[in-house]
Amino acid sequence: MAESTFLYVTYIRTTPEKLWEALTSAEFNRTYWVGCWQESTWEAGATWKLFLPDGRLGDAGHVVEVDKPRRLVLEWRNEFMPELKEEGYSRCIFELEPNDEIVRLTITHSISREGSKFIQAVSNGWPKILASLKSLLETGEPLAAANKWPKGL
Repeated sequence: MAESTFLYVTYIRTTPEKLWEALTSAEFNRTYWVGCWQESTWEAGATWKLFLPDGRLGDAGHVVEVDKPRRLVLEWRNEFMPELKEEGYSRCIFELEPNDEIVRLTITHSISREGSKFIQAVSNGWPKILASLKSLLETGEPLAAANKWPKGL
């Protein structure tokens, strides 16, 4: 079966522990992720939810794998846009690799569907979210221009 994949690599001046906290803490998420936040116990098999700034459920799934602070794998499905929800579950892998004073963050988001509209959507969202995360960790401020929820969603 064909697959659609989004791959993104960035280098952030931080520690794996601080980056892990930024990726998994609801308070931290709200700061750089357009007001969205995640909820989970971050244990393998646990439920995972991403809430939109207005409190609606945006995405949901399960935690597949946890190797804190190196690797996190989520089963992920869009919940608020019917055409994306019908595509089913995707897999999002976060890999954190320390290298002196920086951490290489690799995100691989894929779904078993060629030409996925969901992967197209996350391909537009992840770069802005991760740029804002990098800015927050390195300067103490998220990117204001990348921290606005898209109108009409």
